[in-house]
Amino acid sequence: MVIVAELLKALEKVEGLRPSTPASVPARSWIPWDVDVLAVDVTDEQVCVRVVATSLPLSLDEAGAALRAVLVGTPWEKAGLRIVVTDVDKRALDHLNGA
Repeated sequence: MVIVAELLKALEKVEGLRPSTPASVPARSWIPWDVDVLAVDVTDEQVCVRVVATSLPLSLDEAGAALRAVLVGTPWEKAGLRIVVTDVDKRALDHLNGA
């Protein structure tokens, strides 16, 4: 789905967040498609993007603006946008230990 690819491109530009893919997905090296698409669900009423925080503070406002910009002019322009943080990468917390 083209809209999912565009949403993932927009998310790439947001510092500190990456798509969250299910832990049950095997090693990416042999999968012939972009597993990041599993982080996005699109319905008529809602667009949901699951992310992992790779740095803190969270940049959810920036992510929301970037993702919403992709939806302008599409059938999902008025759909609800939901960003779900599924995990925090250990590196995001390194500063707490003085690293």
